[in-house]
Amino acid sequence: MSEPKPRKPAAPEAADVYSVDRLISETRRLAAEYRRATGKSLAVSAEIARHDACRLLALEPVDGVGGYDALDPAFAPPRRVQIKGRAIFDERKPGQRIGQLKLDQDWDVVMLVLMDESFETTEILEADRSAVIEALQDSDGKPRSRRGAMSVARFRRIGHLVWTPQEGRITDEILDNRA
Repeated sequence: MSEPKPRKPAAPEAADVYSVDRLISETRRLAAEYRRATGKSLAVSAEIARHDACRLLALEPVDGVGGYDALDPAFAPPRRVQIKGRAIFDERKPGQRIGQLKLDQDWDVVMLVLMDESFETTEILEADRSAVIEALQDSDGKPRSRRGAMSVARFRRIGHLVWTPQEGRITDEILDNRA
């Protein structure tokens, strides 16, 4: 099976008033207003997460073929990245879960984009495939969940921080200097 090609932006037209960045910004605003007005969430965090991860970490988006959403060209060969997003509205609420992890698909790492109540990215965490699979197995080595479900807290334990608004992209070199 051949690698999916990175998405190419559509050719701009004279009538194009909105850039994707501007549309995502408006989506954040509308989603936050909708939640304040109704107490319900719009299902937009996954798309915002993909956009932010690609923009903030210089990833190349792909069309989701093969179980991953982007390629990370900072590695040779480029790593295949599955991107998940979660807006955290109440830090005190336990048991918040991330979307289904595609365990039967080809990918190298999962990035979890965490957002605040305004759908602004507050941090991006990363976990490699082996850590994710190990975390989803019980003591008998059988998958705990066929759906690949995991809590945000568990992902925090197995992953590491790769981006914050204050520091930008955090490399292994920076992590090593913090020890």
